[in-house]
Amino acid sequence: MRGKLNQIGLIALGACLGVMISLNFSAVAQREALGPLPIEELRSFTEVFGRIKKDYVEPVEDKKLITEAITGMLAGLDPHSAYLDQDAFKELQVGTQGEFGGLGIEVGMEDGFVKVVSPIDDSPASRAGIKAGDLIVKLDDTSVKGMTLNDAVKRMRGRPNTQITLTVVRKNEPKPLVLSLTRAVIKIQSVKYKLIEPGYAYFRVTQFQEHTGETLAGAITTLYKQNQGPMRGIVLDLRNDPGGLLNGAVAVSAAFLPQNALVVYTEGRAEDAKMRLTASPENYLRTRNIKEDYVAKLPPEIKNVPMVVLVNGGSASASEIVAGALQDHKRAVIMGTQTFGKGSVQTILPLGNNTAIKLTTARYYTPNGRSIQAKGIVPDIELDDGTAGKNDPGLKLREADLTKHLENDREKTTKPDAAPAANSFNFVPAPRQKDVPEKDLKPDAGEVVAKYDYELSQAINFLKSRAPSTRASAN
Repeated sequence: MRGKLNQIGLIALGACLGVMISLNFSAVAQREALGPLPIEELRSFTEVFGRIKKDYVEPVEDKKLITEAITGMLAGLDPHSAYLDQDAFKELQVGTQGEFGGLGIEVGMEDGFVKVVSPIDDSPASRAGIKAGDLIVKLDDTSVKGMTLNDAVKRMRGRPNTQITLTVVRKNEPKPLVLSLTRAVIKIQSVKYKLIEPGYAYFRVTQFQEHTGETLAGAITTLYKQNQGPMRGIVLDLRNDPGGLLNGAVAVSAAFLPQNALVVYTEGRAEDAKMRLTASPENYLRTRNIKEDYVAKLPPEIKNVPMVVLVNGGSASASEIVAGALQDHKRAVIMGTQTFGKGSVQTILPLGNNTAIKLTTARYYTPNGRSIQAKGIVPDIELDDGTAGKNDPGLKLREADLTKHLENDREKTTKPDAAPAANSFNFVPAPRQKDVPEKDLKPDAGEVVAKYDYELSQAINFLKSRAPSTRASAN
């Protein structure tokens, strides 16, 4: 019996080593000398594998055990590293194109449950009233506890026009909310825009996708043609933008920064994880064809028009890169509430059989060397977020609240509610109106902005208060 168990263990060890090879361990070894393999730990792995194969109450396929081992290995690193099976890898590829089937929620894991980072605009989740900070505890009749994030996402995704019931726990609600949602094809319009009034342009980036940069460039050109007279102010809205592709963030930043200005840099252990990305075509164009440089074709004055960037706790990753770059270069005033704090880089490493791993490989830093990780971007002007007096930390979920998050290596304190920078602009925001009807807080069908948007109104007021003396600078 012992011999058979050892034989099973050797087979498992071979499978484990095979997995290591498929994860490009040989390529890693060329960049950094590895120490000896942890033989005792691998022996423990094979013994557990053998015990499960022999003694578990039901037969278990080798593939399932190895897959679950890989999944657990990555999930134990941080909230964003993950194993992507064939379906998850395909959905990731489709999602960056701006269209996929599901509910439209950016989520993470917290204490074994699914926690909402941000609902996507015009999605079933947004229309059902899902909010940032909501804790999803059941999907239909199945508890989320014990599921991996990939499993939970897979259950929420599905064919359009099919229904799913979410049981949601929300702070200050006496009992769980049971919400029935109908899945839909999520077509994310990554850029929305509107001329708020003559001279004041509004651009909202909902997610950074493959074509976000050129779409924004087209929107800028359109509003410049619509506007009568000089452009006096720009509002870039990144609220509840969960991020997306890095080159999209560089492209959006490049639209407003001088050419070759540093946008972001990354640092990691591997040499190819160390990058310095500037506002230059090679860092945001999808091809090397310089004739496609949509940023170079923008009106030159776009670089100097006074500008406000709106952010909140749902602004993450690529959104924070843009806000941090514009803040460090004193190109824009950041207004709102502290951002999410996702300052880590995830690299997609394809494996065999159309699977991949999403592995955290570096940290992001703003041009001035600030780490975004577990801290986020602190606004220049903090606005009342509407939760004052509600004692509702669930509405302020940030990276620093997630289990196993990476620490901020540049800051001793990573508390998500650090005090904002001093308001040196002599601007006093108006108080938020109370008891505004729910229907006035969301844009009507076909509209870009809501009837009552407190943050946007304060941004316009700020721009108007500075327009006479700051025509050439946002600071």
